[in-house]
Amino acid sequence: MKCILILGDGMADEPIPQLGDKTPLEYAQTPNMDRMAREGACGLLHTIPDGFEPGSDIANMSILGYAPEKYYTGRGPLEALSMGIDLAPTDVAYRCNIVTVKDETMADFSAGHISSAEGAALFASLAPHIPDVVVRAGVSYRNLLVVPHGSAADSTAPHDIVGQPIKEHLPRNGDAPLLLSCMAKSRDVFSSHPVNVARIKAGKPTATQIWPWSGGRCPAFPRFSEKYARKGGMISAVDLLNGIARCASMEIITVPGATGYFDTDYMAKARYALDAIRHLDFVYVHIEAPDEAGHAGSIDEKVRAIENVDRVVGTIRAEFDGIVAVLPDHPTPIRIKTHSRDPVPFVVTGKGTDTTLHFSEKEARSGMFGTKEATGFLSFLFN
Repeated sequence: MKCILILGDGMADEPIPQLGDKTPLEYAQTPNMDRMAREGACGLLHTIPDGFEPGSDIANMSILGYAPEKYYTGRGPLEALSMGIDLAPTDVAYRCNIVTVKDETMADFSAGHISSAEGAALFASLAPHIPDVVVRAGVSYRNLLVVPHGSAADSTAPHDIVGQPIKEHLPRNGDAPLLLSCMAKSRDVFSSHPVNVARIKAGKPTATQIWPWSGGRCPAFPRFSEKYARKGGMISAVDLLNGIARCASMEIITVPGATGYFDTDYMAKARYALDAIRHLDFVYVHIEAPDEAGHAGSIDEKVRAIENVDRVVGTIRAEFDGIVAVLPDHPTPIRIKTHSRDPVPFVVTGKGTDTTLHFSEKEARSGMFGTKEATGFLSFLFN
């Protein structure tokens, strides 16, 4: 039987006093996910193996069945593959955010969700000043830096340290001296750049520097079709997810209007998923907006994003009669504005029914599927 998995990135959360001690998932109007709970069954999924940080890279690799303990080398190389960059065996690729640092404190991990055009202009000016590395502009604040013949540095994700001094979180070991030099050069180049002059006039956060993190060498995954004897596809506006899919030789389905942010075209993702499932056996629909809301600490945006995910669920279920699964990859609690490693709720139709009435963190604990390990989740759905 064919299967569509709808992944609301960071959708899980904690009870919030402003919502009457409900989580955003409990508070949001989600008639379609609740209907799935009544017609299907729920459970909890452990997506972050012991010893790993609760990142989207680790969680989504696990959900797709690629054990991070065996295959993970870093986030950077996954994003490089998505951007069409062929890495040499000795290259180390880093995810490279454009960030806002004020008074030596991480003020914004995305420089106010800088536009892709602005980011490209900044990188074009920076590249001649850092000839020992390769930089490639991506989508918004999400870019890439490659060190030829590199040695991966220890690093920290900028979204984990918003509001904190950066001193204790700078790159260390391995490529650190080169990365620190590139970061310093970016501060010089960006300080008076026309992009920032315009942003200041518009009252927007300035893009003060680059922040490289999660470097690694190119991984080697088994092909999805060989692992599961099924043809799989990925719908995502995020390079990381497309990079994971490319590593697994899944089909990358590009959706016009998909932005990886609050303004993404949710219904286009649903329509493209329904079209793709005609020739594929499995489609993974990744929706980033709830995670962005969690990082921003915005309760309203997170509730709105969850309700938009629910619209995607309703559209897909109205026209597709195969197995449907809905879940987050990890929680992104409003309280801490970053990821946590708690198990996430999931709901599945087409694999039996239980007594749950709503889809939420609390209800999923009583679901008949119990708690499962993420690396076996697709095998569970397919068999």
